[in-house]
Amino acid sequence: MQEKIAEEEMVTPGEVLGKGSEVKAGRGAYIAPYNNTVYASLTGRRCIVPSSPESPDQRPTVEVIGHKAHGPVPEPGCVVIARVTKVMARMASADIMCVGSKAVREKFSGIIRQQDVRATEIDKVDMHTSFRPGDIVKASVLSLGDARAYYLSTAQNELGVVSAESMAGGTMVPISWTEMQCPLTGQIEQRKVAKVGA
Repeated sequence: MQEKIAEEEMVTPGEVLGKGSEVKAGRGAYIAPYNNTVYASLTGRRCIVPSSPESPDQRPTVEVIGHKAHGPVPEPGCVVIARVTKVMARMASADIMCVGSKAVREKFSGIIRQQDVRATEIDKVDMHTSFRPGDIVKASVLSLGDARAYYLSTAQNELGVVSAESMAGGTMVPISWTEMQCPLTGQIEQRKVAKVGA
């Protein structure tokens, strides 16, 4: 068991922790392949864990030790539940509510870009027929994007809108991959629907 060297320096999501050539990303950190830089994915103290003497890779591991009170934190690859707050031509904004099955305790913002809505016919995606403000979506975390918002994807079949309210205020029922129906009025609205039971 390697001893951890804790630094009192506090870091927040998106802060640079070091170059990938010099350190490895541990818990609470991730490496961005496009610039080989290690970033923090949560708020906490930065720690350096030296590599073991027999390890062929002598780079130390950098970790971020989060506060227990902060609850779960979105990390690349995990599935989150988020509420759509704003829909624009090329992306939708959302507030992340749960990471896996655990509710978050602090505010995390997410962005679903046009190219991450679905896996096919990406250039034909219309954000306004995929999501509406107030929709509850299931999405996977791609990475920590710009402005400390996580990039989210709904491209897999089981990801997308899981709950939506119709114009009339009813909870809509999914009737296909792309449509949900209001039980009150029978009105059909378009959405990027999550496959239930996947």
